[in-house]
Amino acid sequence: MAEKPLSVKLSGLRILRRGEFPMRGNLMAYQAEYIWIDGVTPTPTLRSKTKIIENGTKALPIWGFDGSSTSQATGEASDCILNPVFSCKDPIRGGKNILVMCEVLVASTGKPHPTNTRALCAETAKRYADQKMIYGIEQEYTMMRLNGRPFGFPELSGEPAPQGPYYCGVGAGRVMGREIVEIHTEMCLEAGLHISGTNAEVMPGQWEFQIGPVGALAVSDELHVARWLLHRIAEDYDVVISLDAKPQKGDWNGAGCHTNFSTKAMRSNYKAIDDACKALGTRINEHVSNYGHDIESRLTGKHETAPYNKFTYGVSNRGASVRIPWQVAKDQKGYAEDRRPNANMDPYLVTQLILETVCGQSAPKKSTSKKAPKKTGAKKAKKK
Repeated sequence: MAEKPLSVKLSGLRILRRGEFPMRGNLMAYQAEYIWIDGVTPTPTLRSKTKIIENGTKALPIWGFDGSSTSQATGEASDCILNPVFSCKDPIRGGKNILVMCEVLVASTGKPHPTNTRALCAETAKRYADQKMIYGIEQEYTMMRLNGRPFGFPELSGEPAPQGPYYCGVGAGRVMGREIVEIHTEMCLEAGLHISGTNAEVMPGQWEFQIGPVGALAVSDELHVARWLLHRIAEDYDVVISLDAKPQKGDWNGAGCHTNFSTKAMRSNYKAIDDACKALGTRINEHVSNYGHDIESRLTGKHETAPYNKFTYGVSNRGASVRIPWQVAKDQKGYAEDRRPNANMDPYLVTQLILETVCGQSAPKKSTSKKAPKKTGAKKAKKK
């Protein structure tokens, strides 16, 4: 895979060097890449467009887009609103340029669009803020050629050697696409995202990066920005980043988005971890049906998964729905890993569901019984 520069030079056009900005009078303008999630089904995708911001602008403005072109509106009422919720440095353009994660609002009302899953996540996070839930999300993905074949597989037909040497491997023939991974990691660090690690995965051409540990909104916003950066970097290599649950049929691992979670109680009490796992087992369908498209193809009970319609948890068990790491069992405190979410999952939905299920079962319940009325008046005389 021949390396290409991140900035493509177009003949006849002057491309600004990184850190160089156009002048408007005495003001310096910069670029803000507005990123949002569209309404495509069954798996929404990322969209973005560039807004020029005048230097000195204190608050990022709302913006609009054509929702009829993103499966979020009809042509007769096509306008939708982009409301900035998170911003960071743009490591590709450099300088003062920024990346802006946005939520989508309905133009006529200003309320969250039906495709806006962040709004409910924000409500739930606020409701259970006292439990201080944090997450670490492991995003797996597969690098694909433009013809739909995974990197590491023969270009037109056939398969490579079976799984075994590729996981955390090193060396030609074992690892494919490391250039993209290295650039992506550096870009996430430069952007200030909470990236905490990367590794080659079990299937050739498959990789993983981790975001966290931070709260529900932060981990979800940052994961989407990290996904956008990955797609954008791979674009310059003519590589497609697939988040499909089962990108290659057969005896090959699928791609997940394991979600590690921990409340304040779990970080000091093993019983709270056990209670959290039991709580997740009471809402199997609610979780699995919102953990990403085609989850049945991945959660089969094989390839380090539990069946999608059953729930199990255990220490150090990668064949369970939820794994408790051995170190956590030893320390009697820490976190648990929900191994069910797909690579194509919506982090706002997944973190919101875990919050609701785990924190909801431990929240103090208000009593519905009526209190005994206070006695009034003089005390009755004791019978002699």
